[in-house]
Amino acid sequence: MYGAPVDLSFKQLSSLADTWMVEPTRGQRPLKRNAKMKYESHSLRLSNNNIVDLIDLQKTVDQFLAEPFQLAWLDLSFNKITHIDPVLCELRELRVLYLHGNNIFTLSEVNRLGALPHLHSLTLHGNDIEANKSYRNCVISALPNLKTMDFSAVTKQEREMAQIWHCSNSRRRK
Repeated sequence: MYGAPVDLSFKQLSSLADTWMVEPTRGQRPLKRNAKMKYESHSLRLSNNNIVDLIDLQKTVDQFLAEPFQLAWLDLSFNKITHIDPVLCELRELRVLYLHGNNIFTLSEVNRLGALPHLHSLTLHGNDIEANKSYRNCVISALPNLKTMDFSAVTKQEREMAQIWHCSNSRRRK
């Protein structure tokens, strides 16, 4: 592990630009900084705020992390995010993404996350999209490298069922 997560949770932030004036919460493990006063971490927590969109996400990551392109773990849970913004797809090293407890309502937007080659853990429960009866099949078929979804392992059987669902759904559209 590279360093402790930079924790900007529970700061009552409405936008990512608000983070630039806030000091991260000190956790059990001390945060290390480099000579440029950026944090030596590959993890960023922005949960339990009032963030509605991901405008300025890249600037925020750049602001805090010594190696912003190495961000591997991002927690955006329990905010007010309504869309899976394409800016997430620019985080090419992202492995873990928490989006649970938001207001995401368009299931097809999950397909965007397929551009993240290393994404293996994703949470989306507690969003409007969870009400769709095909929710889990759709997400698993869109993200073939997913190992856990909503804190639950993706089984081989689920992957096979998602593939069958995807094929039958594709035929129906044609």
